[in-house]
Amino acid sequence: MNAGCYGGETWEIVGRAVTIDRRGQVRTRGKDEFDLGYRHCALKGDARMGVDEWFAGAWFDLREGDGAASRARIKELLEKRLASQPLSLPNAGSVFRNPPGDHAARLIESCGLKGLQRGGARVSEKHANFIVNPKGAARAADIEWLIEEVRARVLERTSIALLPEVRIVGERA
Repeated sequence: MNAGCYGGETWEIVGRAVTIDRRGQVRTRGKDEFDLGYRHCALKGDARMGVDEWFAGAWFDLREGDGAASRARIKELLEKRLASQPLSLPNAGSVFRNPPGDHAARLIESCGLKGLQRGGARVSEKHANFIVNPKGAARAADIEWLIEEVRARVLERTSIALLPEVRIVGERA
């Protein structure tokens, strides 16, 4: 998926990756074997990456630098995330990709969807692009319903189609 935040993306530092397919075959692949973009990573020539092959590991090519300065920067970024995201609750993470020139959380909040819930799942009041499971009682079907409901309401009210950043693996609930 090429996850990232605060202007950086994972693939900026990936050197190579290990994948596994449905038959259990493990492969080591070079970074050049992937087509990369915003919240996108697929094997070149295979738009199905993530359906038949999954990441199992990676090697990161990190620059040499000042360890103390790096630790301070990591601490600063973690504090920023803790202040703005519901990381103390079980959650589905950043659910939707940001559409060009906008933020999914802003759109969801502008549609009055913070706090929308089904079963044990709820759109976070802290960050609208997170679905939380505060009591651990949510079913997959609750989360999937919220994803589709948020998409439908945002599309209806803003004409912007949110694209999920999370991937549902397995059969739909």
